[in-house]
Amino acid sequence: MADPAGQENRWLILAAVLAGTVMGPLDASIVYIALPVIGEVFHALPSSVGWVSMSYLLIMGSFLLPFGRLGDIFGFKRIYLAGLFIFIAASALCGLAPNLIALIVLRAFQAVGAGLSMSLAPSIITAVFPQKERGRALGISAMVVALGLAAGPVLGGLLVDSVGWRTIFFVNVPIGIIAFLWSYKLIPKNGEKVKAYFDWKGSVLAFGALSAILFFASEGESYHWSALILIIGAAAVVLFLLFIRLESSIPEPMLDLSLFKSRVFSAGNGAALLNFMTQYIIVFLCPFFLQRVLGYSASRAGLTMAAFPLTVLFIAPISGALSDRLGQRWLFFFGSLLCTLSAGSMFTLSQNSTPFDISLRLAVFGLGTGLFQSPNTSAVMGSVPKNRLGIAGGVLSTTRNIGMVFGIALGGAVLNARQAFYQESAFDLAFLYGIKDAFFAALLVSALATVISVFCTQKSRQET
Repeated sequence: MADPAGQENRWLILAAVLAGTVMGPLDASIVYIALPVIGEVFHALPSSVGWVSMSYLLIMGSFLLPFGRLGDIFGFKRIYLAGLFIFIAASALCGLAPNLIALIVLRAFQAVGAGLSMSLAPSIITAVFPQKERGRALGISAMVVALGLAAGPVLGGLLVDSVGWRTIFFVNVPIGIIAFLWSYKLIPKNGEKVKAYFDWKGSVLAFGALSAILFFASEGESYHWSALILIIGAAAVVLFLLFIRLESSIPEPMLDLSLFKSRVFSAGNGAALLNFMTQYIIVFLCPFFLQRVLGYSASRAGLTMAAFPLTVLFIAPISGALSDRLGQRWLFFFGSLLCTLSAGSMFTLSQNSTPFDISLRLAVFGLGTGLFQSPNTSAVMGSVPKNRLGIAGGVLSTTRNIGMVFGIALGGAVLNARQAFYQESAFDLAFLYGIKDAFFAALLVSALATVISVFCTQKSRQET
């Protein structure tokens, strides 16, 4: 039932919530275009500067599920506003970061704020809208998130070129303050709080395991695969096993492992993980290719890269409708296949490539991604009973976040290793060919996602 206290102002509340939550996806995408410049300022390798994004996504992947529980325990409004406050403060401090380590740590705090606000936005919208308007409101919310992702590269490029890279963080502050004051005034307090279990042990173990495996993968080459790196790799395995053991033994786990007994649920999440890995290898490395190989300005690179999110934004709603009419299987498979072909075409780019060459490849990748995502979501959510939909949605969101982080780590690791190999061979275009080899890795990852997508169909559990 909708909250009577908020129902009268529900559309204003929606606008206030969206003003706050749009900063999360906007900030996630705006940073990529600035990474080459940040790397030059702090004299960092791409694999190291990638931690500016990975620390953000790592927190989201580790804590997004339990963040939602905090709203049940302490109240949606209180936790949502706390998230906005943390995000605003961390954004201001990111803009003042004196070195790369400080920026990486502050980005993690930024992710805490974004995670708290983003995880509770659907709950607030659901609470204030009646059922007949709820789907429309949530659809507008999804569209605004997609617009934030699409606007990030263009806005980021313009800010980096005209004012400097630090402004990509400062821009959040005035928007955040307006959203905070607006939300404080309009959002009603939710009713009676409930006693909900917060799986902090599982969250910490997941964070530790993911951090260790990412450091092992992305920095191993830089540390020459020393004893320290091997110890960190072993620690990742131990922490992962402890996480699985814990989640199997508690009544309300962060990750409900029983869901993975469904072949479709497992395959759907596996395909999503690999698809988002492919996406973020390309999204992470494209700015380096455009700015360091082709010599583009940040704003020109941002405009070129906008072809990908804009195509996804246009295709995703059409894909959802086609999925309902034609079924998931072939749309799912064809979307993943297009992503694979596009990733393969990225491997053919050279120092003579034109903006059209790159935009066309990114648009095809966006077409494949848009066709893939709606049937993927439908297959995963349709494989679980209705009373497990909330948990299944949280698992899928977490899987996608982890795929993003792994994609950046893999892209940076392959670039580092292959660039070093080509430099030892006295090859003039070592950086270019390192990126090309990373794009080839994206091709292999996407091909595996395409194979797995074949196993992602069965009759919906909600229809039986």
